Amino acid sequence: MAKSGILLETGTNEIEIMEFTINNNLFGINVAKVREIMISAPVKPMPHTHAAVEGIFKPRDIVITVVDLPKYLTGQECEKGSKDLFIVTNFNKMYVAFRVHSVVGISRISWQDIHKPDNTVSGGTDGVSTGIAQCGDDLVSILDFERIVAEIAPETSIQISEVEAMGKRERNASPVWVAEDSILLSQMIRTSLTKAGYENVTMYPNGAELWDALQKLEGDPDLHEKVALVITDLEMPQMDGHRLTKLIKTHNQFETIPVVIFSSLISEEMRIKGREVGADEQLSKPEIGHLIGILDELLVKKAAARKGASGK
Repeated sequence: MAKSGILLETGTNEIEIMEFTINNNLFGINVAKVREIMISAPVKPMPHTHAAVEGIFKPRDIVITVVDLPKYLTGQECEKGSKDLFIVTNFNKMYVAFRVHSVVGISRISWQDIHKPDNTVSGGTDGVSTGIAQCGDDLVSILDFERIVAEIAPETSIQISEVEAMGKRERNASPVWVAEDSILLSQMIRTSLTKAGYENVTMYPNGAELWDALQKLEGDPDLHEKVALVITDLEMPQMDGHRLTKLIKTHNQFETIPVVIFSSLISEEMRIKGREVGADEQLSKPEIGHLIGILDELLVKKAAARKGASGK
């Protein structure tokens, strides 16, 4: 396992980026997604799969799908070298291996050093770059691995059908704020919440923009009529979800706003970190049905608590 061995303190807004190359171009992945780096191995092809799926291999006791990342990014068949590596990842509760040409190293940086690429770089709504990171002297494109897997295997991503299966629901005007940097997932979350009856949803592309908007409500007597609950991703340029949660939960006016972490990175280690910063709930993508159930519960509890505090 190729990791830095540095444990990041929770809520400091820092990230460790593993840099790797494809055709001499630098790309990056959050170390929290990486489980192992392996020398590439023979792969068993699988029929009727996405063109970028090489097939499967079984390094130990688990079968892992292998994605040919050079082919996915370029759309061209690239020569497979004997020195190619597999980056074995785990997110959304599944293992996927990505073929790359080399691994350069790990950089520890602030999320503030990661900037959202404009549409000319990211490809707009179809782009797979969620951020551009300054790692030392190098600019590194951070890839949206959730977006890549969702395209290759749509059934592993958020399923609107989970919401539709709930049947007819009452409309809910409670203002829900969501911090999510992935354009694709942002659209899916908004659509899902709207279908579930939440008609007052505000989306923010990262934690920093949501925090800036929240600070403008400081001292506002109608705060809870303007933001009832916050949902946040963990990986986001400028400010991550742990930092956002910590800021909200240590603010004497905002601390009673429920915060739900909704991320592909939920693991036992991440749950501990989430509890440390005061998250009310932590859910793994793509459990959108579960998320809606938790929203219902938290908003009912909040309403009851506020009613009790007012003595009415």
